Amino acid sequence: MKLFLAQLNSDQLVKFEIFAVAVTAFLKFILIDWLNLRAVYIVLICLFWVGYIFYRYKSDPSILSRWGIQQQNFRATLLYLLPFAIICIAGFGIYGMAAQTAVINWHLIPILLAYPLWGLMQQFIVVGLIAGNLKFITNPRFKNYQIILITSMLFSLVHYPDGLLMVFTFIMQWIFTTAFLRWKNIWPLGLYHGYIGTILLFFILGRDLWEELLSGF
Repeated sequence: MKLFLAQLNSDQLVKFEIFAVAVTAFLKFILIDWLNLRAVYIVLICLFWVGYIFYRYKSDPSILSRWGIQQQNFRATLLYLLPFAIICIAGFGIYGMAAQTAVINWHLIPILLAYPLWGLMQQFIVVGLIAGNLKFITNPRFKNYQIILITSMLFSLVHYPDGLLMVFTFIMQWIFTTAFLRWKNIWPLGLYHGYIGTILLFFILGRDLWEELLSGF
């Protein structure tokens, strides 16, 4: 793999990354939706992309800033997304308690701790690779609203066939990608993604993500 990647120029690397993202999405439908191997999928995807990040960083340290893996603008991004996060988390919590759809047990704690890491990986793939590459390429040159629309639609489609989840993830990703294009920092995106996603699953959809992860084994 290293020998293959070493032979690619910048444009070819962009194409490889887009292809790898497509494979990542395809594997989600196979390993999670079909085979119910959620934990296996998460581990495999994280190992591959973390390895790829380290490989690209060793050959081009500046790539991290393009992907939003940097300290700069962390606070600005965090504060920009904070109202959205508060509204979502509070709203989901109140609705779940009132409608009695909430799943409340100790499983919430490990998921709240771990999900932001998985949320960070998802945001790296969606905004770092897709939005970042669409912003980077010059032929064709995409406008910001086009990049936001494309990334939001793709992230929504990955959550098919859950209609409610598709609608919400489209809105969330629209806001997240807007923040990314303005400040280029994915850390707050991953953090909020994890917290919002956990509360949405447990309180609105009534899903225990901890049990879903363990069921794959």
